[in-house]
Amino acid sequence: MLSFLKKFSKGLSKTLAGISSKTHGLFGGRPIDASSIEALREALYGADFGGPTTEEILEEVGRAARKEKGLDGRRVPEIGAEVLVRVLAGSEGKVTAAAAPPTVIFLVGVNGSGKTTTAAKLAHRLKQQGGSVLLAACDTFRAAAIDQLRSWALRLDLEMVANKPGADPAAVAFDAVQAARSRGKDWVIVDTAGRLHTKGNLMEELQKIRRVVAKIDPTAPHHSWLVVDGSLGGNSIEQARSFHKSFGLTGLVVTKLDGTSRGGAIVGIWRELKLPIMFVGLGEEPEDLQPFSAADYAAAVFGTGGAA
Repeated sequence: MLSFLKKFSKGLSKTLAGISSKTHGLFGGRPIDASSIEALREALYGADFGGPTTEEILEEVGRAARKEKGLDGRRVPEIGAEVLVRVLAGSEGKVTAAAAPPTVIFLVGVNGSGKTTTAAKLAHRLKQQGGSVLLAACDTFRAAAIDQLRSWALRLDLEMVANKPGADPAAVAFDAVQAARSRGKDWVIVDTAGRLHTKGNLMEELQKIRRVVAKIDPTAPHHSWLVVDGSLGGNSIEQARSFHKSFGLTGLVVTKLDGTSRGGAIVGIWRELKLPIMFVGLGEEPEDLQPFSAADYAAAVFGTGGAA
């Protein structure tokens, strides 16, 4: 648990810095007052926690300050972390295997969200846990995507099914699932092309991949996870809303949290769509794809130094 918390704390250091810097002495020893409350409000909105969560945290801080006259500002991070854990109750996703292997996982999202890197890191994680994994390079619109996935596969000693650039993505997915069955693989991770969520024809391409895979296994895909760039902040909520409506998501992966001060959008997506948060990306290394922990996330955001 401690190592996970350290990774969360390091990965979310910019969000923590954004909150603490804007609140000046709020986390110090002086009593909470109206100006420090407003500074906290500004910091939370700046980190993209959104209206409902921000106001809930402020209400809890205000209630504590009224109850305990001259409440030390050092209590604020603890209160904020407690509220986040409460808001995120039930948000931690669990990776489940299909009744009959292989379990098929679709990774979808817009260009640049980190799907290809996530596919490789997820495959590595499942392999480290004793599973056998096959990667499907279904982003055939970009030669660079196939090359990127192949590079990761070589680096991490992973098996991969690919075709030439421009090939039918659905055909690649079909071949990959068939190959996984014949080779006795436990998992197939399908890396799809970057989809602009406002383009209906691109959503149709995803539906086609799904229909083709279902010809082999009517229960597939068993997981459909949206990969979103954590640095997009509130814009990621609109992406999640659109993909969920068009494709039917079962989970969320949030990447690049180590490079942003806007790490609060996770909470907004959960509040609106109740999509389980499967993993978060906290760095460049394969091990930096971590299962989401609400307690570690809250502790890292507010710098409380331990699970809330």
